[in-house]
Formats: sequence, C-alpha cells, structure tokens
Amino acid sequence: MNTLQITQPLVSINWLSKHLNHPDLIILDATIKKVTSAKETNTLSLKISGSRFFDIKKIFSDLNTDIPNMLPTPELFSKACKELGISNHHTIVVYDKLGIYSSPRVWWMFKSMGHANVAVLDGGFPAWTKANLPCQPSDTIPNYDQGSFTAVFQQELVSNAKDIHTCMYAEDTLIIDARSPGRFRATEPEPRADLKGGHIPNSMNLHYKNVLNETTMKSQSELENILKSFTIGNKKLIFTCGSGITACILMLAAEITGYSKMSIYDGSWSEWGQLNNVLIEK
Repeated sequence: MNTLQITQPLVSINWLSKHLNHPDLIILDATIKKVTSAKETNTLSLKISGSRFFDIKKIFSDLNTDIPNMLPTPELFSKACKELGISNHHTIVVYDKLGIYSSPRVWWMFKSMGHANVAVLDGGFPAWTKANLPCQPSDTIPNYDQGSFTAVFQQELVSNAKDIHTCMYAEDTLIIDARSPGRFRATEPEPRADLKGGHIPNSMNLHYKNVLNETTMKSQSELENILKSFTIGNKKLIFTCGSGITACILMLAAEITGYSKMSIYDGSWSEWGQLNNVLIEK
C-alpha cells in the first residue's frame, strides 16, 4: 500500500520539500509555452531536483489530429508513462514554470486515466525557486527503472463535441469557458488564425486568471465566492477554453471547493471554432 497519499488536489512547496526524497514520489515538469504569450518558458536552465519532463506537446497528446493537446489513447498514455518510470503505486506531483498554467492539465490527464493520487504544486517553479529549494540543471536526466503504469480510462471526465451538442441547453449542465472575456465575446482575435470568434451557446465565461493570484491558486473561500455567482447547484460542469489547457485550471479550482460532477471538453475552442454547422454566439 502506498505510504504517501495525497488528499488534496493542490500541495504546497513545503509539503513537497518535506517529501522530496520519498521513494513513492514522482515529480513531473509539465511546462509548455503559453499560447497567448511570446515569452519562452522552457528555456530556464534549472528544474526541481529529481523531476522528470512530461512532454504534453510531443508525447502525451494525440499526434494524429490537427487539434492541439488532445488526450492520447489510454494505451499510448500508459506506454509513455512506463517510459517515464511511472507505475500505478506512485504519488505524482506536477508543476510548471509559469506557476499554475499547464500543470492542471496533467493533473486532469492522470485523473482521466484512473490515477487519483496526483496533485498540482501551488505556485509551481517560481514559488520553489523563490524559497531557494533544491534544484538541478534542466538537462539532468534522472536515473529510474521502466514503470508499469496501466491506465483505466474514466470517460465521465472527458467531453467531446457531440456531448456539447447534446447538453449545451440542458438545465442540469453548465459549460464554463476559461478564455479571456475578449475572446469569449469575439472582441479580440483568437491566437489561432483559422478559428472563428465567439463562444459555445449558453456557456458562461470565467477567465482562468480570476481564480489565480498571479502564480498561485486563490484560497478555497475566495474560489467558493467566485463559483457561487454561477448558480451551479448540483449541475454537471463542463470546462472549455482555447485548447484544453486553462479549462483544467478551472476544474482544479472547482475540485478544491468540493465539486465533483465535472469534465473537460478536450477539443475546446480549437475544435468548436473550426467546425462547420455548429452554433456560435458572440
């Protein structure tokens, strides 16, 4: 039985530093370049000691589609995890070099593959380095054995375009879009030129930055107050965004406040915004 259990979806840098050398712990660097920023984020020369790079773009995505960041099959996910030395008994902490940006995506990916013992590092690499906690060169390759991870796909955590068509007007479902208000209302352009502007009909907008204090997650009470304004009740929540990254930040925020009936629209606006014969509001 795993002796290092995570009971919350978010862990502090103090928690991680305390357990840094635990044999059951695997730390994953999930950094990607921010799609709406020209700033390079993965050129930093350091990483958290012992961490392994979780390559969302080139390995842990479906590379057979032009829609970015789509979830790979459980078989491909399992294979890539094994190559990273990950097994089902491991406790996983995910971070990124922006604070909280792409790490919640990996948290959701593991949950969707049946691995619940996973958390996001609050504040990510900026908080870790600010506290002068152990780092090593980014090009250092950890020494680890082949893993034995086997995914058990959790379909209820993933939504597709057909699901959106079916439930966007349903009274028991609420679709929440994490993009900026300008992109949601089509008053500012999409970063991908081939996409239409606007949003899924009957969806609501909650910019992902509103649940963050720059690089850390807002407190549980602050998140509860933010979500109360959406009159969620017992509805199922479907989170969407530009390409399935920042939607996961909102899911993480909702889970911190106790919501559980949630999924991610994996294709998000990168899919919906290029589909023909779908409804779009502005």
